[in-house]
Amino acid sequence: MQHDEVIWQVIRHNHCSYMAKITTGIFCRNEYNVTGICNRSSCPLANSRYATIRDHDGVFYLYMKSIERAHMPDKLWERVKLPRNYEKALEIIDKHLMYWPKFLVHKTKQRLTKMTQMRIRMRKLALKTREKIMTTPRKEKKREARREEKAEKAAVLEKNIEKELLERLRKGVYGDIYNYPVKEYEKVLEMDSLQAANEDEEEEPEIEYVEGYDGLEEELEDDIEDFGGLAMNRARAIGDNSEDEDGDEDEDDDAEADRKRGRKESSLALRKVEKGDAGSKPKKRAKVLVEVLNQCCVGPGLLTPQ
Repeated sequence: MQHDEVIWQVIRHNHCSYMAKITTGIFCRNEYNVTGICNRSSCPLANSRYATIRDHDGVFYLYMKSIERAHMPDKLWERVKLPRNYEKALEIIDKHLMYWPKFLVHKTKQRLTKMTQMRIRMRKLALKTREKIMTTPRKEKKREARREEKAEKAAVLEKNIEKELLERLRKGVYGDIYNYPVKEYEKVLEMDSLQAANEDEEEEPEIEYVEGYDGLEEELEDDIEDFGGLAMNRARAIGDNSEDEDGDEDEDDDAEADRKRGRKESSLALRKVEKGDAGSKPKKRAKVLVEVLNQCCVGPGLLTPQ
């Protein structure tokens, strides 16, 4: 036969596995406790008639214990599902706990109110976007880093093998004795052609030359020969006049230097023209010819042709 007072004396003064003593008070960890406080009226073990409310996946149930089922532990607690409507849930509590102690009825209703408020707050928080801080252990970080390194090495090796096989396919090393995916091979060839086209676009554009440039080269060669002879004759005439008039040694030296310079310039011009005909570009030949003309026509005692 169950005696509530004896059970309470043993639990309170000897030992209870559900008791939790802290600085603020003594609490009870039993899941059927209606208040969470360790005292005589709230203890679910020391009361033959007891009632509480529990939550199962968002659904509230009213649990009731009576002394008539004390000899059957598997059927000790009876539960009733409560509706989501708060007022209807209170009506069901009043209906099933009509002749029960007022303390249990009040504490049961109070527990239902608190749990309903808690469920509303949980739904509001679930709708909000909140940051979740997650920690990763150091061992996992090192393991992931090692795996990344191995994966990178394997990827590089696979790419090298693929390039080598494509080169052999292009060269025809294997011949026609094998089967390979033609579509993938054509895709690779298209990618290579597009890459080559992009490289060609990045190169410098070709130089275009104006038509009728050969006639201009011949005219420039004739002019160089004429101006070379004119420069030499002019230098000789200036040298003769200077000897007759003054006989000064300095002027003779200048005349001889001018004659030598004219000869060298004419011979250099002819050589450059011949080299230009052999294989140089037309534009570069034109620049050399113009420079030679300027050197031949400008000098001490020479007249520049108009």
